[in-house]
Amino acid sequence: MSSEQGFIRVLGRGDVLALAFGAMIGFGWVVLTGEWIGSAGTLGAVTAFVIGGVIIALVGLTYAELVAAMPHAGGEHHYALRALGSRGAFIASWAMVLGYVSVVAFEAVALPQTILYLAPDMRAGHLWTVAGYEVHATWAAVGIGAAIVVTALNYVGIRPASVFQTVAVLFLLAAGAVLLTGSLTGGSIADMRPAFTGGLPGIVAVLVAVPFLFVGFDVIPQSAAEIRLPYRQVGRLLVISVCCAAAWYILIVLTVASGLSAEELAASDLASADAMAALWNSPLMGDLLVLGGIAGIVTSWNAFLIGASRLMYAMAVSRMIPAWFGRLHPRYRTPGNALLFIGALSAAAPLFGEPMLVWLVDAGGINIVVAYLVVGLSFLVLRRREPGMERPFRTPAGPVVGGAAVVLSIGLAVLYLPGMPAALIWPYEWAIVGLWWVAGAVFVWRLPGVGPGADAEQRLIDAVAARSGGRR
Repeated sequence: MSSEQGFIRVLGRGDVLALAFGAMIGFGWVVLTGEWIGSAGTLGAVTAFVIGGVIIALVGLTYAELVAAMPHAGGEHHYALRALGSRGAFIASWAMVLGYVSVVAFEAVALPQTILYLAPDMRAGHLWTVAGYEVHATWAAVGIGAAIVVTALNYVGIRPASVFQTVAVLFLLAAGAVLLTGSLTGGSIADMRPAFTGGLPGIVAVLVAVPFLFVGFDVIPQSAAEIRLPYRQVGRLLVISVCCAAAWYILIVLTVASGLSAEELAASDLASADAMAALWNSPLMGDLLVLGGIAGIVTSWNAFLIGASRLMYAMAVSRMIPAWFGRLHPRYRTPGNALLFIGALSAAAPLFGEPMLVWLVDAGGINIVVAYLVVGLSFLVLRRREPGMERPFRTPAGPVVGGAAVVLSIGLAVLYLPGMPAALIWPYEWAIVGLWWVAGAVFVWRLPGVGPGADAEQRLIDAVAARSGGRR
């Protein structure tokens, strides 16, 4: 069945859950768990993920209502356009595009870094040194080759990308189940001590990673034009996916803490894999966990490539960025040009080496929070100005939830400012964010005058339909 926007509606319930859950469960749970526990302690890290899960769930509830009311490709682009006008829509969309692209590029760097665990002698052909890290040709080639494969998979259609996503998520869940079984049979409560370390700053150090780790539920709104489900169900699935991701991260913290002592965690580069090997007393089980991490990399990579390309498509159709990004492939019905552009950026990321991992997490994280803030404001504006708008999924206590989402998003954003625990690193992270918004300022200057309101959003939908050949 073809959608009103020229996309093909093929995604069912399982596809949607796999897309969102796989997006949120990337590689951080393999490589960063030791740092989380070391910073906050076992229960401190759990506390951070509970708090972070609540914050993201509140944001997710605003998304759930809006995606059910406006199920169009581009998600928050439409919500902000209708509520705040073209400039508000640009801020939300441009911020989220950097967030998405940063995740895609992150995974392109994380994949070769993960392969090193399985093949530590793979480095050959020294290229250059970036921030003290030596970049080798073979290492970079793994990330570049994977970028080409994942981009090509998405280019030929949403159905192949969705099937790939589901298979990879099932493997990821299987690896998690083996880790849990090992913890229940061979874990030690004594290893889970200390429960808290670092006090409040320790918890904040973990909490600040939440925007980057949980971003992904919002891929559902981006692909809404390709979902074949009642709109009310789409909103519910979005909230369910956030709860599943929070449960996953909490489970990983508890199981890894039960498998390694504090000293072993501090000395481990891939704490989750080393914990798996210790719990099962087998290096092969550690390799299995790494393969699960690789599954997480590709599910996140795949999902965010889908989300970023659809968001850029919506921006192009509304004339916020060049029209080249808004062209659908005549056969595959995918935004092929946007996919090729994002794929090229991800292929370039491995050339900057491992330091790019940290830079992308922080630079992407603050922009994701900005987008969440704008969506929360859009939710409140539309509740007030358009109370009669059709809302198949209606968030309970809407003004309270929306207000909380806005306040908490501001709180998360503050953590990235100078002097705060997650202050952006100078000059690398500030350069990424600064250059991105300098480019954005050029586009904002060119924006057509589109005021807030339903008429603006309807004009965009009509433009999309016209650009897509009038398919309805």
